[in-house]
Amino acid sequence: MTTLEFGGEDHSGRPARNLRQAITRGFKGRCPNCGEGRLFRSYAKVADECAVCGEELSHHRADDLPAYLVILIVGHIVVAAFMAVEATVVLQMWQHLAIWAPLTVISSLVLLQPIKGAVVGLQWANYMHGFGGEPDLIESHPEA
Repeated sequence: MTTLEFGGEDHSGRPARNLRQAITRGFKGRCPNCGEGRLFRSYAKVADECAVCGEELSHHRADDLPAYLVILIVGHIVVAAFMAVEATVVLQMWQHLAIWAPLTVISSLVLLQPIKGAVVGLQWANYMHGFGGEPDLIESHPEA
C-alpha cells in the first residue's frame, strides 16, 4: 500500500480512502465517494451533496489552491511554448498577443474545474475540512 493509493486516517480507526481514485473522480467532475454523482452544480460551484450517494460536499475548502495550481500549470506550458516559438519563428507583437492571450485564457478556463474537483477529492480522501464527520475548526486570531 503506497501513500498515493490510500489517504485518510487508517490509524484513527476510520477506513482508509483510496486517494488516487478520489482525486481522479474529482478531476472528472464526479463524486469522490461513489464516482457516479456530479461534483459540480455549475462551472465552479461544488454541489451541496451527491445526488446518488448523499455524500455531503458543501463543507469543502478548496479556496485558492485550484487557481494557484492552474496558474502554475498553464504558466509553465504557455511560457515554454512561447519560448520555443520565439526561438524558431519571428512574429510581431500583435501576432504573439493573438496567439498567447487566448491560449492562456482558454487553457485556464478548461483546467479550473478539473483541478478544483481533484482538490475536493484530495480533501475527501484525507478526511479534511469536515469530510471526517467533525466540524471544521476555524481559529480566530484577535487583531493586535
